[in-house]
Amino acid sequence: MLEDTIIAISTPPGIGGLGIVRLSGKKALAVAGRVFKSGHGQSCDFPVRRPVLGNLFDPWKKEVLDEAFLTYYKAPHSYTREDVVELSCHGSPVVLEEAVRLGVQAGARPARQGEFTLRAYVNGRLDIVQAEAVNDLIRSASLTQARISFRQLSGGLSRKIRGFRSGLVRLVAKVEAGIEFPEEGLRTTPARQSKALTDLAAGLEGLIASFQAGKALSEGVTLAITGRTNVGKSTLFNALLEEDRAIVTPYPGTTRDYLREEIVIDDLVFHLVDMAGLGKPVHPVEKKGILKGQKIARQADGLLIVLDGSRPKRDEDERLIKRFRGKKALLVLNKSDLPCRIDKRRLRAQSGGAPLIEVSALKGTNLDKLRAEIRRAFVPPVGTGEEVILHARQRDILLDIREALREAGRLLEAGHTEETYVEELRRAVSLFGRLTGEIRSDEVMAEIFNRFCVGK
Repeated sequence: MLEDTIIAISTPPGIGGLGIVRLSGKKALAVAGRVFKSGHGQSCDFPVRRPVLGNLFDPWKKEVLDEAFLTYYKAPHSYTREDVVELSCHGSPVVLEEAVRLGVQAGARPARQGEFTLRAYVNGRLDIVQAEAVNDLIRSASLTQARISFRQLSGGLSRKIRGFRSGLVRLVAKVEAGIEFPEEGLRTTPARQSKALTDLAAGLEGLIASFQAGKALSEGVTLAITGRTNVGKSTLFNALLEEDRAIVTPYPGTTRDYLREEIVIDDLVFHLVDMAGLGKPVHPVEKKGILKGQKIARQADGLLIVLDGSRPKRDEDERLIKRFRGKKALLVLNKSDLPCRIDKRRLRAQSGGAPLIEVSALKGTNLDKLRAEIRRAFVPPVGTGEEVILHARQRDILLDIREALREAGRLLEAGHTEETYVEELRRAVSLFGRLTGEIRSDEVMAEIFNRFCVGK
């Protein structure tokens, strides 16, 4: 399969000024030469990395279809490290699809999704972390995520991971040298070995912790707006969106289903969910809405718990705060344009110290402050140039590595032989290989092929 020459449209679907069809493989130039006619005829003697103007040509019908440029990238100096040809045509879907059809007829095979990036990985052009970054960069929902993904594509995260792995390999080498050549005095002390393990595990902590911010950057943060009926949840929802998305009335139970919309705060995406107010339902549909709202609140990344500051706190408010006390939440004291009748100090204490902010959703008071507090409360800050884990796969492997290091440390402290605990170190080295793809199992190949890459 990887010996075939493949072809695919490389630009997004739709109409545009330009569209690109890409070929990769040993026959890429020969195939392209059959369907591209330059001013010098159909010779395959094209210059490297220099666009040549000509025509997309159907050699079977002897018909010119479009004016185009052909650019040839000779192996190994290409994205896939194979011969690659790009045909730049006008961005008509019909023309681009015809170019692919002609390429297939001339000897290429339609590329499967992710196959260009798969070949880049197989040929050593990218490791798995970089291959994931290709997909992340293409799908970036924010400029911050795009910057992080580009750094990872450029090898920043891979270099950091290799640095950890090199430190671990050096430790394994020292331990094994002491085991194999005890008479040479190469054995290190248990105290030094323990410190090296502790330092390595501590170094991984920052990367593991960064996944919380990474998940927010790559997937967005889901925030459920919850509270009693008629406390102003839908008004707040509309105010944050800056449009009348939810119906607002003075009557309790107006919202019976849920609405989901996105807002962007400081280049981060937040998925706001407005749902039925919690309380005693007066209609079966409202009861269903309340049950659905409770489920959404449990599954959300965080909560905006809205209370009516102009009325004394009710039992329903207290039950709501207690129910979600263990969840990340922000207390929003609405209707600040009216006299406050809630004990804010007691409210904070009951919530376990959750941040509290007073707003008037109706008047638009303090909404900018609320947005800033949402950003601060639900997304950890990401430093400039800091490496961030964007994928659960990466986080899970790092957790396994940390556990292997900790287990090695426990065995060492318990007095087990070096032969016993060094096996855990070897396991950690192997896990680093899985993380970057240096261990090329069929499972890893399938993961790249089917999940992380998109027609690159």
